[in-house]
Amino acid sequence: MNATEGVFNWDQYDNTGKLGSAYTDQEKEAIAELYGATLSAISQYEVVKGSVISITHKDVIVGVGYKSDGLIAASEFRDLPELKPGDEVEVYIEETENTKGQLVLSRKKAKLVRAWEKIEHALEHGQVLEGLVKRRTKGGLIVEVCDIETFLPGSQIDIRPVLDFDVFVGKTIDVVVIKINHANDNVVVSHKALTEKKLEGQKLEIMSKLEKGQILEGYVKNITKFGAFIDLGGVDGLLHKLDMSWSRVNHPEELFTLGQKVRVVVIGFNEDKKRISLGMKQLEEHPWDSLPETVQVGSTIKGTITNIADYGLFIELMPGVEGFVYVLDISWSQYLRDINEHYKIGDTIETCILSLDRKTHKISLGIKQLTGDPWENDAFLSTYAVGTTHEGVVRNLTHFGAFIELEPGIEGLLHVSRLSGTKRIAHPGDVLKLTEKVEAVVLGINRENRRLSLGLKQENSWDACEKIFQVGTIHKGTVLKKIPGRGAIVELVHGIEGQVPQQHLMKVDGQEAEVGEELDFQVMKFAKTDKKIILSHKIIFNPAIEPKVESKPKSEPKGKIEKTSSTRGFEAFADLKEKLEQNIKGGSKE
Repeated sequence: MNATEGVFNWDQYDNTGKLGSAYTDQEKEAIAELYGATLSAISQYEVVKGSVISITHKDVIVGVGYKSDGLIAASEFRDLPELKPGDEVEVYIEETENTKGQLVLSRKKAKLVRAWEKIEHALEHGQVLEGLVKRRTKGGLIVEVCDIETFLPGSQIDIRPVLDFDVFVGKTIDVVVIKINHANDNVVVSHKALTEKKLEGQKLEIMSKLEKGQILEGYVKNITKFGAFIDLGGVDGLLHKLDMSWSRVNHPEELFTLGQKVRVVVIGFNEDKKRISLGMKQLEEHPWDSLPETVQVGSTIKGTITNIADYGLFIELMPGVEGFVYVLDISWSQYLRDINEHYKIGDTIETCILSLDRKTHKISLGIKQLTGDPWENDAFLSTYAVGTTHEGVVRNLTHFGAFIELEPGIEGLLHVSRLSGTKRIAHPGDVLKLTEKVEAVVLGINRENRRLSLGLKQENSWDACEKIFQVGTIHKGTVLKKIPGRGAIVELVHGIEGQVPQQHLMKVDGQEAEVGEELDFQVMKFAKTDKKIILSHKIIFNPAIEPKVESKPKSEPKGKIEKTSSTRGFEAFADLKEKLEQNIKGGSKE
């Protein structure tokens, strides 16, 4: 084609005497108009109708009324096996004329354009389309709708949860378009929306006929931790886990599976909010009605632990009949901290009925009552007689002593003063630990107030100390602590503690001994009855200081007693007192 493309040049042939020479200008214009009228007006990127001119095994020639025909691959007509010349088809104008002057057509793109037009129209008007499920994918199905692959999410397949997507592959399904993403050419469809629309009318009909006590059949639609939603054929009802069974239900999954057919009774509904409450246990006889009359307060009965709480145990005595054991009725011991350490769900245990109310369906149970109060046991006094030794567990520590549990419900106080026979203990925690086992000796019993006085089982080490720490002997010692105005506490061998008066802490250099210093100390006094050892460091370099000997008890027979410096001091004081009294009576001014 030259620059006058689309216009026939008559003048080109005028001088040849051939074509065109016999026509006038008016006739030429008339012929051009006549030819132009035979051509169709087409535009690029539009869909037009064409007619099949010829068919080969490779191509199909289609005329669209243009000055040239288009050639389309035969593979684009596979869906039309009966295609023949003269048939009308829709084609897409890709190019009105390519570099070779040919018209470029496509039936595949024409179908795609028409498909998008249908899908957009369906979205706008809510039109129902038919699709073929091609395959399953993550989260749903791929459905071919109008030759376009669309996505059907698993949640939009049906009103009931669908567990197996594969059963839909290869099947035809009606869908509605719910979303189009033109940027990604994604289309989302739904079959559930169609089902819900159909059921809307049924829902109104069901709600209008609903009555309390009505028995219905439905399918488990969804399961949660608090209950199950039942599809009643267009309307959902909630079956709470408390209304599923007379027995305790920890989770609805223990009883139901999705899609399971169930028989329920309407126990309540709200027509305005369209909420329906359902029950299953109400269809059965109440288990309390079959509770034997032999079950009475004081009876012993076995049951299974169904739940464990911080405050006690729930025991199922028979299906639907549950009792409760309060934590204080589990053991006579007040130190039962963690019930889970001793009991497990599913354990079968024996209990005692403490209270029973058939009207309110309540049973209080006890476990410790089966063994009886250990303080009231006939053998208590002989078992815990004064002087008997028992192994116990340290349960509590206070500043004044430790509480030792000898058996569940029996505990005694081990006073801090009885924790050691040779050294002073500031706090029981310095020598004892919680839950530690100790050997304790019963020192006293107060059965009325449920109290025991205990001491640690230990040898009388003061008998041995009397031989080691004789008055006048010298021993190495470490100053543990100083008591202002009184002196210091010194640790000797074997952990024995002694007391040093403040003036006896003086060293040879005139300085007072400090905490942590190790020095030699001489025993000034050994008081076995008071469990005291009086020491001195000063006496070592000042022998003039006289050591003291423990005075004998008053109960000893009278005899000649050697006068010590202390005795002589008391006698002098008595003589002075007598003299003063006489002077006062005689009026002396001395």
